[in-house]
Amino acid sequence: MLVLVTGGAASGKSARAEDIVCRLANGRPMLYVAAMEPSGEEAQRRIARHRALRAGKGFDTLEHAKRFDRLRVPAGYEAALFECMSNALANELFSPDGAGENWKNSILSGVDALAEACPHVVLVTNEVFSDGRTYDAGTMAYLRALGQLNLLLAQRADVVVESVCGIPVMRKGSADFE
Repeated sequence: MLVLVTGGAASGKSARAEDIVCRLANGRPMLYVAAMEPSGEEAQRRIARHRALRAGKGFDTLEHAKRFDRLRVPAGYEAALFECMSNALANELFSPDGAGENWKNSILSGVDALAEACPHVVLVTNEVFSDGRTYDAGTMAYLRALGQLNLLLAQRADVVVESVCGIPVMRKGSADFE
């Protein structure tokens, strides 16, 4: 099963995604694929916060920030959580050793590798364009790419859940894991 969890900043999407993975794994091994580059104080705070959220839940963590077409998923996991698509895309587009223009192939290849290795995969992404703001050309190009990635992932997903103020709103499929 492929599940896409989306939502705005601080909407509860990470906690929702972790809960879904734990339910789907049902006590069996779980993998957390972390895509955030640990650069800067803000990134360090976010990483620490997410580690605290996962503490004691039984996740093994695989740090993999870019070139997801090279992702090698260890065997034996029932479920995987890949967080998050906005970081993965930024790393692919803007890191000197990222996939660059081949971002789509790289990220989707990583998702495919997870789906082949794990019966259950949960992806976390961010809502875009809901703030009604206009940004500079570079930011708009990134947001359009993230919107395109979100559409591709939603098409592939069995279930799409939007987290709104911590409340799950089903957008596609059913919540058998709820």
